Amino acid sequence: MLKNERFTKSRDLIIKKLGILPPARLDTCESGVSGPFSQIEPGFNDNDETELLFVSWNQDYGCFAAGTSRGFRIYNCDPFKETFRRDLKNGGFGIVEMLFRSNILALVGGKANSQYPPNKVIIWDDHQSRCIGEFSFRSEVRAVKLRRDRIVVVLEHKIYVYNFMDLKLLHQIETLANPRGLCCLSQNLNTSVLACPGLRRGQVRIEHFGLNMTKLINAHDSQIACLNLTMDGLLLATASTKGTLIRIFNTMDGTRLQEVRRGVEKADIFSIALSPNVQWLAVSSDKGTVHLFSLRVRVVGEDSATCSSAVQSPAMVSHNSSSSLDALISPSTSANPGSSLSFMKGVLPKYFSSEWSFAQFHLPEYTEFIAAFGSQNTVIIVGMDGSFYRCSFDPVNGGEMLQQEYVRFLKTDNRPK
Repeated sequence: MLKNERFTKSRDLIIKKLGILPPARLDTCESGVSGPFSQIEPGFNDNDETELLFVSWNQDYGCFAAGTSRGFRIYNCDPFKETFRRDLKNGGFGIVEMLFRSNILALVGGKANSQYPPNKVIIWDDHQSRCIGEFSFRSEVRAVKLRRDRIVVVLEHKIYVYNFMDLKLLHQIETLANPRGLCCLSQNLNTSVLACPGLRRGQVRIEHFGLNMTKLINAHDSQIACLNLTMDGLLLATASTKGTLIRIFNTMDGTRLQEVRRGVEKADIFSIALSPNVQWLAVSSDKGTVHLFSLRVRVVGEDSATCSSAVQSPAMVSHNSSSSLDALISPSTSANPGSSLSFMKGVLPKYFSSEWSFAQFHLPEYTEFIAAFGSQNTVIIVGMDGSFYRCSFDPVNGGEMLQQEYVRFLKTDNRPK
């Protein structure tokens, strides 16, 4: 893979520190015969027997990882290409998480993996072709999230947060039943924020680790189905199992800043993406449409032409928005079309005055797709049917997005029956 991001020097430290940490057992993997790729078969070809088990973006959406029944693969998005793959005989991986573009990966075996069951997390250094750490749990791992200084392991009822440098257990968080493994992290080095389900239905727990502060947000009446943070962790977007509304919150004080409507029928929300410039929000669902919304949240000192630097800036109004919420909302700049009947909102159902999507892109229904933002007003989409799309949107007029690229990166029979 690409250049190791400071972990080569820390490998020996990591291995020296490995030991017994309840409730996870940490072991080292010797390089060579006992590594997860000791039985690599480099010559596998795509065929109907290769099943796509998992896809996920890296932290800056420049790459995505695919876990298959035979190993894993890494793809670059722009230009689209497979950068490398690891194939093996003894089963694949149900979770593959990248750390930006470094050689560090977190791997969880698929259910058919005879060597690494789904209750183990492997921290894999592909530069050295060896495992530098292994976490074993009593129950199945639902998700793993990475940032440069943290490893987060999500089980159905608990989340464990580890320090990346020495694998020390830092935090344990109890959650409501979380079979989807919902959890997200900020990625800016100067903010350390985690969002996950709370202990009550519809509640989101926000951990501001740098501030030693916990915030509970009652986001929905129904259970949380999907959530995501901005890169600095100061804005949160959520959807419930009802799937009709997406809400945006200030994570510092829990204030609801905006609400947009995907539709009026119940839907299963697969992904929520927030653009790095904090101008756009994209939502994918089982209805076969990616909806794009205009955010009315703005960064201090930035306008729509220069907002692209927002991902670099830790300073957003939401730091003190409890006293200056008006500055967070652009009162009339939202491009989301409201209903022309909004003047009758006291009589008509609430959804007539909701903010509807600004642009849309249509996909096969029921297939799981996850969306992210590319460069220059584009949305990139990866599907569990082995497809990759790039589409562009008109930032002024909206409407139907235009397909710019389509790639079938894996021939698989994951389509719904």
